[in-house]
Amino acid sequence: MSEESQSTGNGRAGTASGVESLSITDNRTGKSYDVEIKDGTVKAMDLRQIKTDDEDFGLMTYDPGFTNTASCRSAVTYIDGEKGILEHRGIPIEQLTEHSNFLEVSYLVLHGHLPTQKEYDEWVYDITHHTYVHEMIKRFMDGFRHDANPMGMLLASVGALSTFYPEARDTSDEFQRYVSAVRLIAKMPTLAAFAYRHSLGLPYVYPDNDLTYTGNFLSMLFKMAEPRYEPDPRIEKALDVLFILHADHEQNCSAAAVRVVGSAINDPFTSVAAGVAGLYGPSHGGANVAVLKMLERIKSADNIPDFLQSVKDGNERLMGFGHRVYKNYDPRARIIRGHVDEVLEATGKSSPLLDVAIELEKRALDDEYFTDRKLYPNVDYWSGIIYEAMGIPTDAFTVMFAIGRTPGWTAQWMELMNDEEFRIARPRQIYTGPRQTDYVPMGER
Repeated sequence: MSEESQSTGNGRAGTASGVESLSITDNRTGKSYDVEIKDGTVKAMDLRQIKTDDEDFGLMTYDPGFTNTASCRSAVTYIDGEKGILEHRGIPIEQLTEHSNFLEVSYLVLHGHLPTQKEYDEWVYDITHHTYVHEMIKRFMDGFRHDANPMGMLLASVGALSTFYPEARDTSDEFQRYVSAVRLIAKMPTLAAFAYRHSLGLPYVYPDNDLTYTGNFLSMLFKMAEPRYEPDPRIEKALDVLFILHADHEQNCSAAAVRVVGSAINDPFTSVAAGVAGLYGPSHGGANVAVLKMLERIKSADNIPDFLQSVKDGNERLMGFGHRVYKNYDPRARIIRGHVDEVLEATGKSSPLLDVAIELEKRALDDEYFTDRKLYPNVDYWSGIIYEAMGIPTDAFTVMFAIGRTPGWTAQWMELMNDEEFRIARPRQIYTGPRQTDYVPMGER
């Protein structure tokens, strides 16, 4: 293939008409084709015209893991991994975590703009008054074993919500879309807290709608015999920031799962359950657990040099460093690092793992072996330490992630429903199995 085009006045490659294009010569046939370039991409279907003969299916692209394939147009989140930039609806994540809160960011992600005071008050009211779940959900939760993974319980209960709100299947109804988004964001902390309490054999705590969104979640997690739970503002702020940092992250595994399932015109509860399932996997949502296990194996800062050498030798993995998208310092990691000490101070806990984490980060960033490979800390490197200090068991870490990601999943679903290029997801494959083999009767095998 070759890229050939006439020069335009701005120096960018294009045709005489000013439309950017890619000129492709098929060396199998000698034929040449012009394929339009728009937004730095070519349409995969434009390659189908490239054939060896009329019987040929046409040229396809092969991209395992979709590492270089754009599956949609989205205006929700912008990431520049080389520069370490993360923006929601164009607003830098640093500004959102400093000046905003999770519910306001949720509104921004879903609606595309920051709310006015009136819009914000109505939004908070709607969320607050949808935090309760049907009593039958409690019975549904009681059906799980005492040691059931909280993430598995969350996955099942989110999917079950679709049976409690069958009207949500009318995906063309704007009101149903809106109220479903409200219900998902409002009820996800309740379901998460119920799963957590179930695993400990503790009675469920109902929402306290006089508390903030994050404060209410902490109450449902930790309230015991006291008349009312009062969350520590430092812990409440740190958790709210973590929720914001997880609100959306472009077309990751779980967001893609929401879109794929949603493309069958599924209701948002079923579609978001697919997102929870994607996040359940250790390669997506379980990274901070892996970080804690790594720090526990290292045990002491004295063991860090030997550990890093084991990483270089291929015998260990440096968990919490590097990212599929970020080739620079993950901006989320820098933000949440500033809250670690406050959480530890608020909980009154010392964390030997924090000392190991700080020293490990310092040594790795001073080592060209890791910086040359663009291995910088990501958000998972620090989030696990905060969750542990809060008393969250490791198998519930991903549940916390899911709460924060819910507005992003819902926004991705809504965007899909409004997409003018809406198609049911149906990837192609390269068939590698046998062809035209005859059936062999049982007695002759």
